[in-house]
Amino acid sequence: MSGNTITQSVTPSANTAAALLNATAVGANPAVATSARQTLAQSRAARELGLKRGEFDLAVRLGRIRTVPDEGGGGRRVARAEIDRVMSEDGFPDGLKERVKAVGTSEGAALMDVTAARFTRFARLGFVVPVKFYLNRYRAVVWLYLAEELRQFAEAEENAPLLNGRTPEGLRDQLDAGLDLRARNWRGRHVGFLLRQTEDPWARAAAVASLLDPAQVAEIVADPYERAYMSRFDPERTTHGAPDSPAAHVAARIMTAEDPDEISWLRSDLANTLQEARAHRRAPRPTPTPRTAPAVSRERTQLIEEQRQSIEERRHSGDAQQASVALWASDGLRPRDALRSADGRQSTGVRQQAEARRTIDEPECPRRLFGWLRRRNP
Repeated sequence: MSGNTITQSVTPSANTAAALLNATAVGANPAVATSARQTLAQSRAARELGLKRGEFDLAVRLGRIRTVPDEGGGGRRVARAEIDRVMSEDGFPDGLKERVKAVGTSEGAALMDVTAARFTRFARLGFVVPVKFYLNRYRAVVWLYLAEELRQFAEAEENAPLLNGRTPEGLRDQLDAGLDLRARNWRGRHVGFLLRQTEDPWARAAAVASLLDPAQVAEIVADPYERAYMSRFDPERTTHGAPDSPAAHVAARIMTAEDPDEISWLRSDLANTLQEARAHRRAPRPTPTPRTAPAVSRERTQLIEEQRQSIEERRHSGDAQQASVALWASDGLRPRDALRSADGRQSTGVRQQAEARRTIDEPECPRRLFGWLRRRNP
């Protein structure tokens, strides 16, 4: 399923120095300005080659004309060297036009000298592969085929029994069962074109994912950040009618894999391509910002800590007073007086500790209420 990349490096032209001077004069990026002088927009390239825009686009898809990415961030462009190469080929321009000529069912049947019904059976069985499609005014799908490929199929000697004889029984059974490979073969050709246009692993993964249902993609790419990053490289789809119109739904059905074996193949290819993309470059993720506590909360925490330290100091001083009773008794004081003195001091320390705890646990209680309760219950 992987395609060979067909882009090539841009060859510097002879007027590189002049391009750099002009770019510096207008304040532009010299590298981008030089590259722009060496490449052409696709519309300009089509005019120089004498091709209609549809013929030019098909030539690009088939690899007849190679494009390069725009360094300025725009669409793909055509190098001047590539234009010269195509124009120097034998038989230009008629030969190029003949190689990119696309025909419908009637004209294709005439080229192969068969009936339109037999040609349609060939297409459904996958003997001839469509290169593009469009919807007519009745929203019917019109498939187009390369005239060059049809002639090659008709000229091959091994295909003579199919062209002149009866369709083999096994093939007739497949047709009777409803086999139609036209959409699937077009999808295979389309994804090959997308893969040839890029070397970036994430863009290649997006190309494969474009043929799968979003639910299938979510099962393979479970990380939402990876899905969001991969969606940046989604290939541009050709529009068929207004969004959510019947024609758009028909086109979307053609562009989405339906056969179980095709879905399994694409899922496996997406999983492998995703591993390559992860190894090449990780998907960006938002950086969490550290949360800082408010200044009021920090001051309150510091005050509570200081009050707790004060309580611990008072508690240690109360234990020291209990130990000093024996010293007071040895000085001639009666044990009762010594204990009363120690108890009085200890009760004072305990009362102070209780007040401190009450201040910590109930900092918002009004002091007037505590005073009234003390007077009422001495």
